[in-house]
This record gives sequence, structure tokens and C-alpha cells, in this order.
Amino acid sequence: MRERAEDRSRKTRRHQFDTSHCLCSCLKSPYSPLNTKTMRKLIYLMPLVFLLSCSEDYLPKPKGYNRIDIPDHEYTLLDKELPYQFEYSQQSVVEPDSFNLQEKTWINLNYKELGARVHLTYKPVLNSEENLKAYLNDALSLTAKHQVKAYGIEEGVLKTPQGYTGLVAELSGEVPTQFQFFVTDSTQNFLRGALYFKTAVKNDSLAPIIEYIKVDMMHLINTLEFK
Repeated sequence: MRERAEDRSRKTRRHQFDTSHCLCSCLKSPYSPLNTKTMRKLIYLMPLVFLLSCSEDYLPKPKGYNRIDIPDHEYTLLDKELPYQFEYSQQSVVEPDSFNLQEKTWINLNYKELGARVHLTYKPVLNSEENLKAYLNDALSLTAKHQVKAYGIEEGVLKTPQGYTGLVAELSGEVPTQFQFFVTDSTQNFLRGALYFKTAVKNDSLAPIIEYIKVDMMHLINTLEFK
């Protein structure tokens, strides 16, 4: 293999020399005026020589992603006049839901540096079984509508330290929300949360951020208290 490579390299260099020599000879010789046909041949040959001399060393560059610096997990208690409280990440900012200003109990946890937000919606159950069923159906429907694009959906039922019942859904694939949950005490309160990103970057490259915020959301669930 090495001998063939060296032989090919010698042939390439000889071909380069012959072509270059031909060009120089034609330009210098007073007895060999260049006609249009000869010039066309030379113009076509030069790119070929360049390709032959470079092709053996060419390697495609691997696709890369932007580096993402992940901060440490630090939490603070939600101090707002809301029917619930929990500990949330200090990397996020609590903001009202700007698309539903009439819903005073709906908020966003805006991760500005990470280009993500956790959207939280609250509904009072008011000891109504019909209300509870409607909220459950809405939450499950919002998760199910992503099945078309999702590679898979993993769901798990949980019980929080305060005794509330909840469901967590993790979605994989190019979906707009990768993590959703709801928590309820079944009689008075119902809270739903979903993770969204502001960027169109593929989820594979966002994986470190998704995993980071998943930890924050589970901490939120485990520290949640309805008032």
C-alpha cells in the first residue's frame, strides 16, 4: 500500500511538472504561438492538477455544536402572592404569562442565559370531580399531540413529599416541549408545567440544558406546596 501511494505521488508530481513545463514552454517559445484550442486545454488541465495534488490529504471536518456552560444548581423560595409556592432555580427569573395576562396565577420561569422557559399554569379544582377530569384530560391531550414528532414518550406517576399526586412525561425527538408534568391534591389545586426553548437548534445539541432543567423541575415538584 505504501509503495503504491508513493508511486501515485511520484506520478502526480511528474504530471504536475509535465503540465507546468508545457505551459511554461508554450509561453516562452517564440515558435509556438498559443491558439485558442491550446489555451482551453491548459485552462482545463490546471484545476485537475490542483485536485490531484490535494485530494489525498483531504478529510471532511466533523459537524460541531456550540459549547454550553452549565451552571451549578441553586434554588430560592418563590415569594409571590400565588396559591402555591416552591423552590425554583436562581438561574431563572419569575415572569407573568405575557400571552394570558388575565390568568394571574400563570407564570414563566425564564432561563434567559439558556434560552429556555418553564411555563406553569394553575387551575382551582374547587372540590369538583368534573373540573379535575377536565384538567387531567387537557394535560394528557397536550402531551399526546406531540406523539407525531416524538420518537418516544415516557410517563411516570409520582407522589410528592406533601402527599400530592403527579405525572411526569419525558419526550424525545424534535418536539417543542421535552418535559411536562402536572401535580394535584385532587380536591383544590392543579398545577401543570412544560419546558420550552426559544431556539430552533436540534434537541441533540440541547441535551445538556434539557437534563439540567429537568433536575430543576423535579426539585420544583418535590418542594411544591399548595396554600
